Amino acid sequence: MEQQRQQGAAARRMATLASHLRPQRASSHPQMEEGPLLMGSNCRAKGAAPGFKVAILGAAGGIGQPLALLMKMNPLVSVLHLYDVVNTPGVTADISHMDTGAVVRGFLGQPQLENALTGMDLVIIPAGVPRKPGMTRDDLFNINAGIARTLCEGIAKCCPKAIVNVISNPVNSTVPIAAEVFKKAGTYDPKRLLGVTTLDVVRANTFVGEVLGLDPREVNVPVIGGHAGVTILPLLSQVNPACSFTSEEVNHLTSRIQNGGTEVVEAKAGAGSATLSMAYAAAKFADACLRGLRGDAGIVECSYVASQVTDLPFFASKVRLGRSGVEEILPLGPLNEFERAGLEKAKKELAQSIQKGVSFINK
Repeated sequence: MEQQRQQGAAARRMATLASHLRPQRASSHPQMEEGPLLMGSNCRAKGAAPGFKVAILGAAGGIGQPLALLMKMNPLVSVLHLYDVVNTPGVTADISHMDTGAVVRGFLGQPQLENALTGMDLVIIPAGVPRKPGMTRDDLFNINAGIARTLCEGIAKCCPKAIVNVISNPVNSTVPIAAEVFKKAGTYDPKRLLGVTTLDVVRANTFVGEVLGLDPREVNVPVIGGHAGVTILPLLSQVNPACSFTSEEVNHLTSRIQNGGTEVVEAKAGAGSATLSMAYAAAKFADACLRGLRGDAGIVECSYVASQVTDLPFFASKVRLGRSGVEEILPLGPLNEFERAGLEKAKKELAQSIQKGVSFINK
């Protein structure tokens, strides 16, 4: 009897180990066979410590893989769901071997999207095709807009209260697309829909730090507007620590920050876009959202959100994050003449991008 009990316990332990790598089968995307002992319910469902449930949609892509690694390292994450239409089992197996607290589960293909999303607190969307040499962010629209729509329809159905971080380009259009999808589903909460523009801030901090001879971690540059070309407007007059720049430095820094993505695309010579720095920025912003959900005070980041700081329906600026997502949109502060001119240019292009996203859903 005792021997049978020990054998049963051993079988259950083996099943628990295996179940992390074996999500439920999808009829059109069969993965590995899963018996009754291998069901996810027999897993360590809440992780080693209290935390939040996070899903990455597009987890097998150039951004998704390093982002999955970084989120597996985040102590605030208890369950990490990795979803993609290809290659998820391999990424899941790889990431799941890391000895951190989060339980990792993989989901492959459209039939498993709902399982990937059910019960999530935070959903991060890097899914989509990357930008290639000679391709503008606008060229990405027709492909990535459809992907964003499908994924947001799943979110509206399975986790309508989740915080949603949109990375898929062009962000200036995909965030309005998500908003329209949620509106049609009756689940839209503007506080919970955030476009990730953190990479622009990360670049600004780095480039300004180089000019000032400072550790970029000690530099804070607000970046407003949007997440493409001239819509990216660093407020160099509001850099912390306070400093002054020559007009030549302002022009150089602004141009480099606005064209940081192109700099990487060209440097990779067709082999990819800004995936690693984007994953870092996305993980940094996701961590801020999780700390806000936890109730930490004073969490302020720049993000592209539904906003009234300008006459546009969406705009990137500093926001205060909390338990409900965006709890306060902070004022832009005083702008100098160069920044006011840049703001007008940004608004003109942003208006077109926003309308393009709205029209894609409502056409």
